[in-house]
Amino acid sequence: MFDGLLYAAFYGFLLAFAVGPVFFTLIETSITKGFKAGVFFDLGAMVADIIFILIAFFSTSKILEKVKDDPGLLIFGGAVLIAYGVISYIRTAKSFIKIAREHYAVEVKKNLGGLFLKGFLLNFVNFGVLAGWIGTIIMANALTTSKNGVFWFLATVLITFFLTDLLKITLAKKLKNKMTPRFTFKTKKWVSILIIGFGVLMLLQGIFPKEVQAGLERIPGQNNPLEKPIPPVEDVHPLPE
Repeated sequence: MFDGLLYAAFYGFLLAFAVGPVFFTLIETSITKGFKAGVFFDLGAMVADIIFILIAFFSTSKILEKVKDDPGLLIFGGAVLIAYGVISYIRTAKSFIKIAREHYAVEVKKNLGGLFLKGFLLNFVNFGVLAGWIGTIIMANALTTSKNGVFWFLATVLITFFLTDLLKITLAKKLKNKMTPRFTFKTKKWVSILIIGFGVLMLLQGIFPKEVQAGLERIPGQNNPLEKPIPPVEDVHPLPE
């Protein structure tokens, strides 16, 4: 029943530090709006994760083929992320006075329901998350042999993921008192730019899947050696024997 759970816990911890739009927005929300706001945003993202897990669990092979063969999903998700990032950047650029007012306010007004929905939608439009959970389910099947092993594996991953997010939110909240309104303003703008960047990457992968894959395959590595390896350095002035 509990085989593979240590690996699942370690995997969930690493997953919490996967860099993406949700990661940056969670940190920014926790810093600017506090612990409770960060938790509600994270809960929304977690609900999207659970929906993806359910979809992947009941139709793993079909969804995997759909993600691989239909670049339209990547194009749609990338376009949504770009639109969200652009709108967020424009709103931030016009809200320096509001940011300064919130910074010096005794209590910052928070729309917890809106933050929950924001976390859900920002995670749900990223179809790469679905592919990631499909891979996790395949991993769980390989590492567990007991009855309900996959369920406990996924539950451990999610619990560890959420607990690690709580730690990130707590650490980010402590930075709030050390931040100036101008630093908060710049942080929000950079988060918007990063979200746009992730959207552009998804869009390019959907429009030019073969070119992107070919580019990745050209990156030097163990399986992709350099086309022109560096020749050995000859000793021009050998030492006397």
